[in-house]
Amino acid sequence: MHPVIKLVAQRLALGLLLLFAASVLIFIGTQILPGDVAQSILGQSATPQSLANLRAELGLDVPAPVRYFNWLAGIMHGDLGKALTNGQDIATAMGKRLGNTLFLASCAAVIAVPAAILLGLIAVRYQGRWPDRVISTITLATVSVPEFLLGYIAVYFLSVQLRWFPSLATVYDGMTFGEKLYAVSMPVLVLVLVVLGHMMRMTRAAILNVMQSAYVETAELKGLRKFTIIARHAFPNAIAPVVNVVMINLAYLVVGVVVVEVVFVYPGMGQYLVDHVSKRDVPVVQACGLVFAAVYIGLNLVADVVSILANPRLRHPK
Repeated sequence: MHPVIKLVAQRLALGLLLLFAASVLIFIGTQILPGDVAQSILGQSATPQSLANLRAELGLDVPAPVRYFNWLAGIMHGDLGKALTNGQDIATAMGKRLGNTLFLASCAAVIAVPAAILLGLIAVRYQGRWPDRVISTITLATVSVPEFLLGYIAVYFLSVQLRWFPSLATVYDGMTFGEKLYAVSMPVLVLVLVVLGHMMRMTRAAILNVMQSAYVETAELKGLRKFTIIARHAFPNAIAPVVNVVMINLAYLVVGVVVVEVVFVYPGMGQYLVDHVSKRDVPVVQACGLVFAAVYIGLNLVADVVSILANPRLRHPK
């Protein structure tokens, strides 16, 4: 077997193992939550008999290991179960929400990734000078501020004071692409500010590390322009760590949008999860957690594979 195929197969097997472990942790975490699902559905006036009947109907009267393997078997067949609060199929309800979240994350990624790489190249080109200091200071500030605070600051200035963008990110069927872009402009701005700083700083650090190499000194002795050396010689050899940090931040854009979606009342996976956590709808919480874990693990696997393909040294660790 080719070494690259063998390494990719090992990464995929490790990813499946991690996803299985994540499913176990998600199931255990939802089972130890305080409160009773049947009690929350029927209310405080429910009789013991009605509570027992509802628990039997929901399958809550069987042992936890049996419930876990039944849940896992359903997932392997594409069945995420039904919501306890309204009886709707979770996969159907989640599909539209997941599409909204991916749309939001994609819009932020299209802006953040090229901007982070460009700013990283500029910061390296003017290392130690005022452009580098300005870029590093601003990105450090955006990384340090929590996303919910950035969201409220953006709402106050851009929505309330200037009235440039809507404070609520409302999307629905029938909207044109331009209308959707305008509706999600505020959460996209916040997500870009959150992930841009981290990606830029890691890009800058990776390129500066490569700039100490002998071939970069040779290119400088040839009289090549500084930006040409950085873009054509240093950056391609620093692509592996850059890809890793980009993929991690892309995973955050999908998994970490919960707070941003709640701030802007965006109908995505995060808002869907929070709504059902408050209702203690365990199957929905489990399904959302597993989808988030699968996305995060999948994007990290992509980062590993791209790093292996981009860096020949990773194919021969010995």
